[in-house]
Amino acid sequence: MPWDAEAARDRLEQFVIETFGDEKGIGVVDETSFPKAGDKSVGVAKQYCGTLGKIENCQVATVLSYVGRDSHVFLDRCLYLPEVEWIWDQDRRAEAMVPEEVQFETKPQQAIAMLLHAWEAGVPMKWVTGDEAYSDSPRLRETIQACGRFYVLAVAANTRVWQERPALQAPEEQTGGRPRRGWRLAEGSPKPQMVSEVVASWPRQSFQRLAVMEGEKGPITYDWACWPVVESRDQLPGPDAWRLSRRSISKASELAYYLCSVPPETPLETLIWVASSRYMVEQCIKEAKGETGLNEYAVRFWHSWYRHITLSMMAHAFLASIRAASREKKGQEARNSPN
Repeated sequence: MPWDAEAARDRLEQFVIETFGDEKGIGVVDETSFPKAGDKSVGVAKQYCGTLGKIENCQVATVLSYVGRDSHVFLDRCLYLPEVEWIWDQDRRAEAMVPEEVQFETKPQQAIAMLLHAWEAGVPMKWVTGDEAYSDSPRLRETIQACGRFYVLAVAANTRVWQERPALQAPEEQTGGRPRRGWRLAEGSPKPQMVSEVVASWPRQSFQRLAVMEGEKGPITYDWACWPVVESRDQLPGPDAWRLSRRSISKASELAYYLCSVPPETPLETLIWVASSRYMVEQCIKEAKGETGLNEYAVRFWHSWYRHITLSMMAHAFLASIRAASREKKGQEARNSPN
């Protein structure tokens, strides 16, 4: 009997709110891929396949997951449709039963749509984090800010920022020629620098050695530093932000960079926790593929794909709720133990 995958997604979000909802919850935007041998499955194309680490025939899904109450579960999913291979190919779309209203969306645009839906549904989410594929989109960062949330987003080393806010020159009418109608940098103002250059100029003592979380072999520790910067948006200075950097202890040349839109009083430990939460989605995806069959399907149609993925995510959330209840029971027993 036909059923609505979007309605099931909405029920999943309500279950997450009821079971894992946390006013300090973290939304994580990421993607996962599904290698496919044929060319009939909806969305399949030659594209980067993270599962295999190379360009390969696969489907790619943008996913939104949630960190709350000591658990990590899924909230939403969007199948990515490559523009040339699928959006423009009307025969292929029709064969895979892609709805006519579906248009091309970049992965950041899909992430924005999923975040807005989750917030409208009432998912308590103070933070958003994600990798470079999403954070390099100024529109995603603007949306998060406009909706009153904060972000700690990984960015590429060549992302540009200012260390101090540069002066601007206002639009003005000019005699002769076309009038200049937009703002621009004032003459003599510095150009933005790559974040890798900014971090290289920081004093050595700026870095603090802090543990991120417990790993299989003990605490996972990095050197961390944070510094105020001004974002570059559309080649002009944007909002004030914080530049968070993570440096490997064993190999100082290995650095990761983050842009953070947070209240000024936010502790460094909080930024580190949010930044590190991004990696929990990898475990979340691994669990879903191993325990609830996220990748175990053989379907061709749009609606079939959404139904399978949604059911798998719902099953994963149910198992997460059982694990959470078990942890809570053991904790309660330990607290009540006379020893």
